Amino acid sequence: MSELLDKIKSRRSIRKFKSDAVPEDILDKIIEAGTYAATGMNKQSPIIVAVTNRETRDKLSRVNCKIGGWNEDFDPFYGAPAVLIVLADKSCENGIYDGSLVMGNLMLAAHSEGIGSCWIHRAKETFESEEGKNILKELGITGDYEGIGNCVLGYADGDEPKAHPIKDNYVYYVK
Repeated sequence: MSELLDKIKSRRSIRKFKSDAVPEDILDKIIEAGTYAATGMNKQSPIIVAVTNRETRDKLSRVNCKIGGWNEDFDPFYGAPAVLIVLADKSCENGIYDGSLVMGNLMLAAHSEGIGSCWIHRAKETFESEEGKNILKELGITGDYEGIGNCVLGYADGDEPKAHPIKDNYVYYVK
């Protein structure tokens, strides 16, 4: 357990990536970890869309950037070469929670494999937009899904950030 706890405690969000691709076998391990996330009543409502195609990745980044209101030369995916989009079935009452657990598993597995990650928001807005819906359609993904998050992956370009101190009132015990 201490090895797992060490990984949990040392994982940090990376916001500057090298352009080197994540090897497919490592990407597959990270994705597999996401598929083992707990889901309400084991409905397995989320899906993971693995994007390593540069053109599609850049299109998603541009949509995210537009939603965020940044200059069009800003990359909200921080140069990460891979994006794992987590979507959840809108008809599932636990979908947002299920998808959030998938995101957590993806980020921890990435760290365990020496790959940097960051949860990038605005997936909900991306896939509610016509452009986002068209991207899913182009990828052959059908269904009524809500965007949970974009897990960007790659090799960190620089040192990993250090942990911030944990706040004093994080936990309350009731005995």
